[in-house]
Amino acid sequence: MLPIRKSAMETMKAAVEMEKVPMDLVNDVFFHLPVKSLVRFKCLSKPCCSLIEGEDFVKSHLDLSVKSGAGRSVLLRGHLHLYSVDLRSLDTAKEIEHPLKPRGPAEVFGSCNGLIALSNSMSELALYNPSTRKLHRLPVSPVEHPAGGGIRGYIFYGFGYDSVNDDYKVVRMVQFRRDEDDDIGCFFPYEVKVYSLRTDSWKRVETSPFQLQFLFNFYYHLMFRRGYGVLACNNLHWVMPRSHELGNRNVIFGFDLAAELFHIVPVPDYDADHSPEFQMDLGTLNDCLCVICNYGQAYVDVWVMKEYGVKESWVKLFIVPRPRSSVGCFSYLRPLIYSDDDDKVLVELDNRRLMWYDLNSRRLRTLRIRGDHGGFSAEMYVASLVSPGEENRADNSRKLEQEKKNNCRNRKNRDDFLSVGFKLVL
Repeated sequence: MLPIRKSAMETMKAAVEMEKVPMDLVNDVFFHLPVKSLVRFKCLSKPCCSLIEGEDFVKSHLDLSVKSGAGRSVLLRGHLHLYSVDLRSLDTAKEIEHPLKPRGPAEVFGSCNGLIALSNSMSELALYNPSTRKLHRLPVSPVEHPAGGGIRGYIFYGFGYDSVNDDYKVVRMVQFRRDEDDDIGCFFPYEVKVYSLRTDSWKRVETSPFQLQFLFNFYYHLMFRRGYGVLACNNLHWVMPRSHELGNRNVIFGFDLAAELFHIVPVPDYDADHSPEFQMDLGTLNDCLCVICNYGQAYVDVWVMKEYGVKESWVKLFIVPRPRSSVGCFSYLRPLIYSDDDDKVLVELDNRRLMWYDLNSRRLRTLRIRGDHGGFSAEMYVASLVSPGEENRADNSRKLEQEKKNNCRNRKNRDDFLSVGFKLVL
């Protein structure tokens, strides 16, 4: 959509102010505008601002963007910078500025409905909307060490939307080690806490599977998503990689964001026994959970769970053999999204490049993106008006203040009534 000229914007503003344009018509027009334009049009008038910031409009506009594919981009997470690449062009990376950047390199550990979850450290987490440039810092929640000591080890994060309770949640899982020489860290249960944006508070999850203590593997979590949860079907997911030393197999842990409970997700019937270098990773396609099986850098299988939680619904979607041309080590491949015509899949390869995989020709094609600086990991993003919490907290404060005033007024009326009644009795 072409940018609206200043004179046109002034004309529209004057028309709205003079009530020459019915708000129903304004709603219909705004409904099909991109987020960038809507952010600018909030200054047209108070009615327009109220309309654009309204909860129903925000949800409806997001639903339309998801269905139509408008406003989608790929986030590239570098070591020091964060970039965005428009999905329709996939040619130029633009740096995203955010308030946590001046305080050091921030990692993105999740993206959902236009919000991204940022981490500078365990004590500095935030939710940020790059489209509206609004940020909400999460309150600090201290780590509660297990009985018997232990030192803090690796920290796992996940971020997603709880559609049952209309809430955005962050999950934090803290590993504990016996001492500095303990490289496995499986002797203590993990501390698991969930942050709720609706209540702006953390809550501890008291029960978790025993196998969760074996989740951490240094090499695996250095290469594969750094332990960030994968969101699909209202659940976050992590992989416990198989370990020859411990004798365990790959396990997928699911965490239900609504019930705030763990469960084990059945895995597909892949053949890992004949490949000692087999590795398994997770992803999503069309909100379906994916399993990516890497057979010693020879080829990669991509499986999709068509019906969540049902083992028999796993379907092998495609196989990517190692290309004859040099593409690096071919140790990490993850699908991101289908093309508009569904005949290609955008994949991330080795944290270094984006490629189209053609489902018909079964070939990979490298994308040349200007503006990115070296290695990155990718995350899908959709532009939205969803608030990271600032306005919600302000609304809640106003509601609480109004409730206090109403309660005081009601108590006064009750006391006056009782006083008059008491006098009449006397």
